[in-house]
Amino acid sequence: MNTSRGLAASPAVGPKSIVAQVVLGLCLMLIAFNLRPLFASLSVLLPEIQRYTGLSSSAAGYLTTLPVLCLGVFAPLAPRLSARVGPERTLLAMLFILMLGTALRGVGSVPMLFLGSALGGAAIATGNVLLPSVVKRDFPQHAGLMTGLFTMALCGGAAVAAATTLPLAARFGDSWAAGLAAWAIPAGLVCLIWAPLALRTKPAAGHARKSVRGLWQDALAWQVTFFMGLQSALAYCVLGWMAPMLRARGLGGVEAGLVLSVSIMVQVVTCLLVPALAMRFRDQRIVNAVLGLTAGFALTGMLIAPISTVWAWAVLQGIGQGGLFAMAMTVIVLRSPDSVVAAHLSGMAQAVGYVLAAFAPLLVGILHSLTGSYDASAWLFAFVALAAALSGWGAGRSQHVQARAESVNAKR
Repeated sequence: MNTSRGLAASPAVGPKSIVAQVVLGLCLMLIAFNLRPLFASLSVLLPEIQRYTGLSSSAAGYLTTLPVLCLGVFAPLAPRLSARVGPERTLLAMLFILMLGTALRGVGSVPMLFLGSALGGAAIATGNVLLPSVVKRDFPQHAGLMTGLFTMALCGGAAVAAATTLPLAARFGDSWAAGLAAWAIPAGLVCLIWAPLALRTKPAAGHARKSVRGLWQDALAWQVTFFMGLQSALAYCVLGWMAPMLRARGLGGVEAGLVLSVSIMVQVVTCLLVPALAMRFRDQRIVNAVLGLTAGFALTGMLIAPISTVWAWAVLQGIGQGGLFAMAMTVIVLRSPDSVVAAHLSGMAQAVGYVLAAFAPLLVGILHSLTGSYDASAWLFAFVALAAALSGWGAGRSQHVQARAESVNAKR
């Protein structure tokens, strides 16, 4: 078995044995599990961080926005790094940087909090881009199932972090820094597990490097990109601000974390089920639009409906958001003709999409700073949900992007 061919340097060549496929799939799920605790752990501890550091609501908005912005800024680098050293080694470097950035947030100072968040966001950008293209390369016959599994693992990591970070901080003397830094441990463990596979593989020699032409001029590629960005805007409002919003409405810190965790755990189920079900339809337009409206409507309900109904809204929001995220990842695979284009479409969608998404949590913080309330954010959630539904309708068309991969040496 050889999985060493870089995504930008080889056609789709999955592992040959079933055992190898299972091992690779489990490793990808473990990597995915570590790509969201950075966000959820900050969310549940944000009021404590503001209290002990003196951060204003606007500054807290910048802090929640920074790693999301890094997701977009660093996403274009992932396909290039993968082409040079291979996706396995690129993912290994990503895990190490993620572990380092998460640990730095536990130093306890505001500068290290921002620096660690930026490093973590840069690392997560690489994982976000490469996981869909690895699925396209190694699991071409099971793309829907594998996309559901790794998005399920993504949501699972966020849910566990939301539920356990505050109790962890309490166990270490109510230290918010310790609660954040604890999430460096699972990243380090997965780094050790992944290292033998990553170091054993190398980019295949003798294959021409590939580039992709026509992607940034393709209308369908832009619809996929906006769909990714707008669903991410809702997702990072949930991860960054749901717990503080619920605490402002009167819930205790642990209960607010549990509500967030329940919402994300529901996403785990929908992440697994929705892609496989959606691929049974001729296209995914209606599925994408309905999920976008559901996620936004439920998030707005959590903000303005009676607090006694918050658990029902949390479940509904999880259904919409989990399906929305899974479909955003799935359409990258479905709209791509091969793994090379998938890697570049993933990079484009996440580069532009996450920069767009970064403005939403920032606006929540600014609106709260200006009005002293989170109520104004309801209009923001409604607008983003409608835009996500519209772009999802376009991204759900049963077509491939009109872009092609070609050898660099073949140009001209």
